[in-house]
Amino acid sequence: MRIVLHIWRQAGPDQPGRMVRYEVDKVNPHMSFLEMLDVLNEDLVARGEEPIAFDHDCREGICGSCGFMINGMAHGPLPATTVCQLHMRHFQDGDELYVEPWRARAFPVVKDLVVDRSAFDRIIAAGGYITAPTGSAPDGNAIPVPKDKAEQAMDAAACIGCGACVAACPNASASLFVGAKIAHLGLLPQGQPERDARARKMVAAMQEELFGACSNVGACEAACPKSIRLEVIARMNRDYLKAALFRRPEPVLSGQG
Repeated sequence: MRIVLHIWRQAGPDQPGRMVRYEVDKVNPHMSFLEMLDVLNEDLVARGEEPIAFDHDCREGICGSCGFMINGMAHGPLPATTVCQLHMRHFQDGDELYVEPWRARAFPVVKDLVVDRSAFDRIIAAGGYITAPTGSAPDGNAIPVPKDKAEQAMDAAACIGCGACVAACPNASASLFVGAKIAHLGLLPQGQPERDARARKMVAAMQEELFGACSNVGACEAACPKSIRLEVIARMNRDYLKAALFRRPEPVLSGQG
């Protein structure tokens, strides 16, 4: 296969960027998209040119590191698929593909296809945790969890924080990500002590990072490689409203103040 790529090249955060055209010949249909970029980078290095920078780690759709726009679609044209799981057999010989980084004010470009997603880390640090005593791990059956709640929590916990929802949203909202993180803890008994504080703090952190507001377009759900449902946003809004109206004192761990 022969693939024509138009890739966003940007030397640094304060440098201007532009689309650069590349042709990749002899593309194996069984390659993943990232493997195809590896082949292109090997050719660039052999010619003494700067390789294309892109994020990756596990390449198994688990870590959430990889991600960029392919022809205007986050992670490419296949639903419920990360870009590392996208294979070249889903494209045709001679296709022209436009590859760009996530576009959001809260995700500044670092270099080429790499963006700074540390805003997600700061949102998690604001409240994405539960109170847990130190010591040995508790018995798995010590706290009964209703089956429906456990399944909903597991569905929300599937979020890998890749940022596709932000990139796909016309408002660059992080509501699907934050909703998933709030929901998967808030649905479980272990997450109840901080439930109100978690909603307040994580929503406030999301706003401080200058993500846009959710307008229920639904593009985030369509782009999510883990099929996170819009209902997590509704749960986030409900928890935040309850927390704002009926503010309870935050739990104090033993040994603190």
